[in-house]
Amino acid sequence: MLTVSSIAELRPLVKKWRREGDRIAFVPTMGNLHAGHLKLVDEASKAAERVIVSIFVNPSQFGPGEDFASYPRTEADDAKALASCSVDVLFLPRPEAMYAKDHATSIAIDKLSTLHCGVSRPGHFSGVATVVAKLFNIVQPDIAFFGEKDFQQLTIIRRMVRDLNFDVEIRSVATVREPDGLAMSSRNNYLSAEQRTCAPELYRLLCSARDKAQQPDSQLGEIQREAMATLKSFGFEPDYVSFCRTYDLEPASEQDVELVLLAAAKLDKTRLIDNLRFSRYARH
Repeated sequence: MLTVSSIAELRPLVKKWRREGDRIAFVPTMGNLHAGHLKLVDEASKAAERVIVSIFVNPSQFGPGEDFASYPRTEADDAKALASCSVDVLFLPRPEAMYAKDHATSIAIDKLSTLHCGVSRPGHFSGVATVVAKLFNIVQPDIAFFGEKDFQQLTIIRRMVRDLNFDVEIRSVATVREPDGLAMSSRNNYLSAEQRTCAPELYRLLCSARDKAQQPDSQLGEIQREAMATLKSFGFEPDYVSFCRTYDLEPASEQDVELVLLAAAKLDKTRLIDNLRFSRYARH
């Protein structure tokens, strides 16, 4: 595995592989890698001859008071983990290479970016879309892999790729969970022992809400309100629990069949997100 920090060094490698007819798979990350990230890398290695993984803690997706400064940076450990995988290049771009001092261009995904997490984290998804677009322009991948845990992010990236005609296929990989159901996340490291015991209740609640929504006479709004109250009773500070249409993340109606249940909640200062996709019978 080659570690590259310069865009000028990476681009000739990509051009060489393209001339040789190799397909390139790309996994963008912010580091502090866990089994969920490594699953993305594994899937990438099955889909292409060359695999590039990036690690870049992107400042533009953190808002005031968020954890940019304290976000875990574990590049040495991450490099060791990736060296045992089928990775050709670890790309570690420097902040000054990604954002010039007078950087003035960003990408906004209308409506989608203002829903759910976008309400409490204004500007977050613009920062995500901008850095992903920049990485796509640098790496020029044929395929890029993203986890389904960040379902709103995945939906926004798919929309950006479609709207801006990026020549890249977006593939998603199912959420990787701990044995007790907690979705793997770099921010789980922030949890105290007591909070870690409580955290899986978020996933259990989603499973319960999904099961209720699949009952013939269920009322989605009532299930959402009940779920919010249950989270509070467990000590969470819930942001939202929302049944949505999978394709545009707008609120689901009782007639919708393909749904995703999105949730976000804090345990003290640690923000957890999770989701479940499911189908149900059409209502008439």
